Amino acid sequence: MDIPTLFGFASVTIMLISYALERRSRSWILVFAIACLSSALYALIAGTLPFAIVETVWSIVALVRWKNARP
Repeated sequence: MDIPTLFGFASVTIMLISYALERRSRSWILVFAIACLSSALYALIAGTLPFAIVETVWSIVALVRWKNARP
């Protein structure tokens, strides 16, 4: 497995874990947003612009949720 593929795998794995744990703490929402951004970066590296755009939008949605979440 090459480095970009490992990066993409790690990004999506962290997204999945943080999504599952979002209800436990507001911090997991922020982790999810960051993982979405890293997944978008991987999509750009892989040359899949539509996926990169969707992941960027998900990251923005998660950041808004993080900002509005109760501590």
